[in-house]
Amino acid sequence: MFDISFVELITIGAVALVVLGPERLPAAARTVGTLVRRARASWQSVRDEFEREMAASGVRQSVDALRGEADALARQVEGAPRNTPGAADPGGRERRPPHD
Repeated sequence: MFDISFVELITIGAVALVVLGPERLPAAARTVGTLVRRARASWQSVRDEFEREMAASGVRQSVDALRGEADALARQVEGAPRNTPGAADPGGRERRPPHD
């Protein structure tokens, strides 16, 4: 996340020790740790929610696309001729006119 080296951490720790003193430094470190954990948890929650919304959006788009294809296919089927001479019947046999 942040590019902080070990030397920078030692410098920050030394400044905090001088400013806060050895009595208040552990409590301040716990407070900072708690705040960082809460911030990470909040960020993870936002990120998870965003991913769920994107997945739902993708599913919705897929369903809409499939529904459009199904409608187009239904229109094609409705517009197809039903019984034409010489066409195969539902049993798969070719229809022939009766012999006289």
